[in-house]
Amino acid sequence: MVAAAFALTLVCAASAAPAASCPLGRTGEGQPRLVLTAAKALTCADHGAGVIERPVLLIEGGRIVALGAADEVAVPAAWGDAYTRIDLGERWLTPALVDVHSHIGGRSGDINDMVHQLNPGLRVAPAVVAGDMGYRVPLAAGVVTILFIPGSGTNIGGQGVLMKLHGATYAEALVREPGSLKVAQGDNPTRWGHGMRRAQMFWGLRAVLDRGRAYAAAWSAAAASADGAQPERDLDLDIFRTLYAHEAQISTHTQYYHLVLSTITMLARDYALPTFIDHGSYDSYLAAPLALKYGVGAILGPREIYVPQPPRFDTDGRFEGPAWGFEQQGMTELGFNTDAPVVPQEDLPTQAAMGVRYGMSNHRAQALRGVTIVPARTVGIDHRVGSLEVGKDADVLVTDGDPVDPRTTIYSVYVEGALAYDLARDGRRW
Repeated sequence: MVAAAFALTLVCAASAAPAASCPLGRTGEGQPRLVLTAAKALTCADHGAGVIERPVLLIEGGRIVALGAADEVAVPAAWGDAYTRIDLGERWLTPALVDVHSHIGGRSGDINDMVHQLNPGLRVAPAVVAGDMGYRVPLAAGVVTILFIPGSGTNIGGQGVLMKLHGATYAEALVREPGSLKVAQGDNPTRWGHGMRRAQMFWGLRAVLDRGRAYAAAWSAAAASADGAQPERDLDLDIFRTLYAHEAQISTHTQYYHLVLSTITMLARDYALPTFIDHGSYDSYLAAPLALKYGVGAILGPREIYVPQPPRFDTDGRFEGPAWGFEQQGMTELGFNTDAPVVPQEDLPTQAAMGVRYGMSNHRAQALRGVTIVPARTVGIDHRVGSLEVGKDADVLVTDGDPVDPRTTIYSVYVEGALAYDLARDGRRW
């Protein structure tokens, strides 16, 4: 029944053999060569056509090697018969989804090591479980790349890892380590210790930032010196060398306006660290002009709405969404997250849909961009994922509409050209 509804047609190039007998063409690296044809592609690219009618997508070696209208893209003669053509009929092609705030990369769930308040040297990478069964449902929902980060129980939780929810080994799943340094500014860390409140929280954070900045500067000075003498290595502070080289970012658990204000002024302005807002809930959008000034991105969720009378401030009787507020303040590129398992990973598209439902514009597919290219660019991996563009990983969704629309069905998920999920083969998972 499902297979009939999908109506997927496999056609072997230069062959009249039935689909069932068609071997999957592979490259020298053991990855498939694929030619996908469909009704529409939503590329989420910053430049060029955002929508391609009757697209042809060529995949080789796990990467996109060509994408365009049928009269613009031809199968390379060098491929011969060694490829598989898949005619998807009236289906759509879109980029796979990216969530840069998740805690489901390991079986232990939320990672909170709360012996010490400030833990810049801790890493969640050893907790990653490649190919875990818990990834099956998120994959079926189109979520492929996540930033797996420590929890928010301490002010500095440690270092996250950017990974894909597909791959048999850690090396196959890895996108980048470190993925970020997790900082939490808000109510969670104030529950730690003996009566610590925000004054001590900010004092402790600045103390570590001072040490980290000095450590990174010492290594930079050593690299520029003639004698080549290096400072003593401190594994607890090594992450700051990566941050000041702009090879990773600080992902900041920060919610209310005054906390977001502290995030921007402390981390981005005072310490010149690459930083993005994580959560950005309630009245956080009031800090949007300052975020724009200092290049601080906003990834919102899982609270996509606040009610007329929350306990700390008055919204004057309105139901409002933070995404709408950020947009009204001038930020037009917004991302969304789940904080999984707080909100299930598979509900990432719903987070973006809620942003639109409560006021955010969607005339340029901002909602889909908010779960693809915007988070990918925010964490610096947009050269690999987040859009359908030549040279990027072939992480592709096959759908019957916009993935952010709750009525849309995802029929297939390709991760670097490999079929990670197929509705007809695997059945509906959620």
